[in-house]
Amino acid sequence: MSDASVNALLNRIGPSSQPALDGRTLDVRDPSTGEVLIRAPRSAEADVARAVEAARGAFRAWSATPAPVRGEVLFRAGARLTERKEEIANVMAREMGKRLEEARGDIQEAIDTAWYAGSEGRRLFGRTAPSELPQKMGFTLRRPIGVVGVITAWNFPVAVPSWKILPALVCGNTVVWKPSEEAPESGHLFAECLWEAGLPAGVLNVVHGTGDEAGAAIVAHPQVPVLTFTGSTAVGRRIYEVAGRNLKHVSLEMGGKNPVIVLPDADVELAVDGILWGAFGTAGQRCTATSRLIAVGAVADRVVARLVERAKALRVGDPLDADVDVGPIVSERQRARIHNYVEVARRGGATVLCGGELPTDPALARGSFYPPTVVDHVKPGSTLAMEEVFGPVLAVIRVADFDEAIRVANEVPYGLSSSVYTRDVNTAMRAVESIEAGITYVNAPTIGAEAHFPFGGVKATGNGHREGGWAPYEFFTELKTVYIDYSGALQRAQIDNRED
Repeated sequence: MSDASVNALLNRIGPSSQPALDGRTLDVRDPSTGEVLIRAPRSAEADVARAVEAARGAFRAWSATPAPVRGEVLFRAGARLTERKEEIANVMAREMGKRLEEARGDIQEAIDTAWYAGSEGRRLFGRTAPSELPQKMGFTLRRPIGVVGVITAWNFPVAVPSWKILPALVCGNTVVWKPSEEAPESGHLFAECLWEAGLPAGVLNVVHGTGDEAGAAIVAHPQVPVLTFTGSTAVGRRIYEVAGRNLKHVSLEMGGKNPVIVLPDADVELAVDGILWGAFGTAGQRCTATSRLIAVGAVADRVVARLVERAKALRVGDPLDADVDVGPIVSERQRARIHNYVEVARRGGATVLCGGELPTDPALARGSFYPPTVVDHVKPGSTLAMEEVFGPVLAVIRVADFDEAIRVANEVPYGLSSSVYTRDVNTAMRAVESIEAGITYVNAPTIGAEAHFPFGGVKATGNGHREGGWAPYEFFTELKTVYIDYSGALQRAQIDNRED
């Protein structure tokens, strides 16, 4: 592909679009063809410093803007996203391989978040409570914190940034954002919708680059008091270490190894529908993807047989083709990593029932495609049972009863999403109480979060914060307590309100 057909991105710092100060760039390849699609700035510490300066300069005016007015900007951004939905979906499908239908869903989630976040401009509630002294009152306010550093992953290049950036903005903060270097244009188009909606210069700054350079500079910058990150647990741990030394607010959304438990009384066809979508939607490249099928007792044979039959029928190919079910893996490096997990499982005695081989179809030869793969008789505690694959590979673990299913579900270091299929409401509620996860679905896949509910996990999946719903508005603000004494006299709280 000629340079003339490669789309060149620029950073957006304050009011201006600009290349990296040292002129370096990075190439983004179409995972379906291997061709270079996009050339983005490879920003470094100096570029981040400029962006932070711009965000700090915009903070005073933006934080003083009434919250309902800030919310109106997000409403307009939601409308602009709606208008540009098809354009952005096509870019997303090409640069990171998400099927067009799923790309539209990614953008719709951002639209939903824009409507929700915009309305929060009128609901940044504080609290009032009675004072223990006469003629005195107390209440709390929510105040913006400052510059928020945002670092996001490639697999949801619009939805996940919206969960972070839109609440941060409506709360009155300014933002420096590094989109993923593997899906920079989708993110940049999302940011354009905000700028087109009237977001003032410097309130949202976009700096493209790698995690090791631009991302690390955001994390370390002393004038970025808030960090929010989505990505691997290994990187999240490093961010937390650096941020902890500098007493920063940090929200981490990291890995998952999500189980579906299928009990003997389950609707098998419904369970298979959910497992197929959860395991192979977005080619398994979701933090909430179904990575483990924990099949209980005699139902295992029926579920696995039907699952393999259906998985073999899924079509792998161009994500812009409406007849395709599974698009490419984001990169050749990631595909090699996925295939290695399957090979390790084979050597450990597991049985690959379908998939598990690099495609030989000439139509797929140039891309990083990998077929839907079902691996049976995976042993609890083995590599494939414990580690996040982030690809279209499902580990089948057979167990004897409900209690063993719960033990296996909880043995992994992660705790993001989970699912149980059963017709028994009592068993379903026992599972809800017992599974160690931030999200549990009953008779539904492990994927499908909604914008107005909190999203996040436990254990190595995160550090306790949640995105989505009402939760981020607490993270992106500081509480300020206000006392007003209108007695006209000195009142000494715990001294004057008690008699000896």
